[in-house]
Amino acid sequence: MVLDHKEKANALLKADADKILKLIKVQMDNLTMPQCPLYEEVLDTQMFGLSREIDFAVRLGLIEEKEGKAILGELERELSALHEASQRK
Repeated sequence: MVLDHKEKANALLKADADKILKLIKVQMDNLTMPQCPLYEEVLDTQMFGLSREIDFAVRLGLIEEKEGKAILGELERELSALHEASQRK
């Protein structure tokens, strides 16, 4: 039962991370208005929400802290790539 909850928590967190990744990919593909305040606000809000979800899951013991950091780290690398691409354009 506990393993099932851990697997489900991990899957849900990765699904939420994938949604954010899709937002980043759309922006990278279009590179239109990369500094759009509304877009940045949405992305920041989504990232903050995911970090809180991960923190909650870690505190419950549903995922390891290193797993949570890995999920956020991947998204942060993508965000960094987006910012670099927008600066080159």
